[in-house]
Amino acid sequence: METLTSLLGAINGIVWGPLMLILLLGVGIYLQIGLKLMPIRKLGMGFKLMWQGRDAKPSDKTPSQPSDEGEISPFNALMTALSATIGTGNIAGVATAIALGGPGAVFWMWITALVGMATKFAEAVLAVRYRETDSTGYHVGGPMFYIKNGLGRKWLWLGGLFSFFGAVAAFGIGNTVQSNSVADAMDATFGVPHWLTGVIIMVLAGAVILGGIKRIAKVAGKLVPVMGIAYVIAGLLVLIVNAGQIGDAFGLIFYYAFNPMAAAGGFAGAAVMAAIRFGVARGIFSNEAGLGSAPIAHAAAQTKNPVRQGLIAMLGTFIDTIIVCTITALVILTSTVWMEGEAGASLTALSFDAALPGFGNQIVAIALAIFAFTTILGWSFYGEKCCQFLFGTRSIMLYRVLFVLAIPLGAIAQLGFIWLMADTFNAMMAIPNLIALALLSPVVFKLTRDYFAGKDVLPGEALDHDK
Repeated sequence: METLTSLLGAINGIVWGPLMLILLLGVGIYLQIGLKLMPIRKLGMGFKLMWQGRDAKPSDKTPSQPSDEGEISPFNALMTALSATIGTGNIAGVATAIALGGPGAVFWMWITALVGMATKFAEAVLAVRYRETDSTGYHVGGPMFYIKNGLGRKWLWLGGLFSFFGAVAAFGIGNTVQSNSVADAMDATFGVPHWLTGVIIMVLAGAVILGGIKRIAKVAGKLVPVMGIAYVIAGLLVLIVNAGQIGDAFGLIFYYAFNPMAAAGGFAGAAVMAAIRFGVARGIFSNEAGLGSAPIAHAAAQTKNPVRQGLIAMLGTFIDTIIVCTITALVILTSTVWMEGEAGASLTALSFDAALPGFGNQIVAIALAIFAFTTILGWSFYGEKCCQFLFGTRSIMLYRVLFVLAIPLGAIAQLGFIWLMADTFNAMMAIPNLIALALLSPVVFKLTRDYFAGKDVLPGEALDHDK
């Protein structure tokens, strides 16, 4: 086990190391330039389409598009994707970035998000363009399908690799790690035993997961907006209390993005490269742009227009990192707790509690619990689609049952090795996805040009005849 752990640790250092971060940023920058900064320029249009996409509307149809395909509304597709991305990374990940990289890491998280909007746009465009219908009539898509149908069957092995990494990573990063984080928070804050937290999450999550994508999307469509808005409001209350420090916090972010920070208090200091490394790494960990997870949800959207869904999908990165992560970062930097050597979720909890004594840490514990719960829902769908690609439709229910049963085990287990394996496989999902995004980028560029030129874009027909 020690040898295997050492081997995984070495691989993890590579797949989350500078080379991978350069590849993720490089592909994102290439896509952003190829799209002529369209994801940033059309941000307002994306929000408008998201609001219109709360339900499948007749106005989304043209004579040549008699009916929209897909199982869930475009809005709920985004909420399902956000359910998996808004999670521990927004609470613990931001705190870790600041603790290890200094305030300047927040600036590099922002840059990662602006670049990642183009990546997330391209992922969703390709997911809708190359999706299929399975034997039950449901739409399936994601990197494995745009590899298979976009690059051809000779690349099928690459789609298989993505699916293997995704199916395994879902049990860790999207399941046991989440339930363990909630159990720790509930025990530390409210004294709830780990096993009880695990059983409660298993029952609640099982009731949703066993109902499939329609039930997951319905719950995500209600829970994600409520939890996101509530967390932002709580953060804004802290910032009102700390209003006098907000200007200084922004000053720290911009100054130390380009200048090394000396050790002070319990803070060990950070070079500029540390700010860049941890800012980029935690930004990608939080919004998952380039990892290939979100397009699996967007492939189920009720639309035939890939570009419309892409415009909605790119909002996931903006909302996750530019809005939610920034709130967390400002709460931390307007307090002085981050100078005392704390890290992770405890740093965020202490920062909230410093401004809202007595219940600030409870806010973080509850937010962490809800964020982690919805992450479990979103990743269960990602994992089952990866499993389906490898083993067929019959494997779905077995995967769901195993996924649900793993939740309480994660709540009571020591997860050092599982976390390492899941984190490694999570990063390895990016390699097949980035290859496909780079090779299929001309398709993304052409569809986007045609859409904004007012041409009919009808490439979203499910490819059941190509199977």
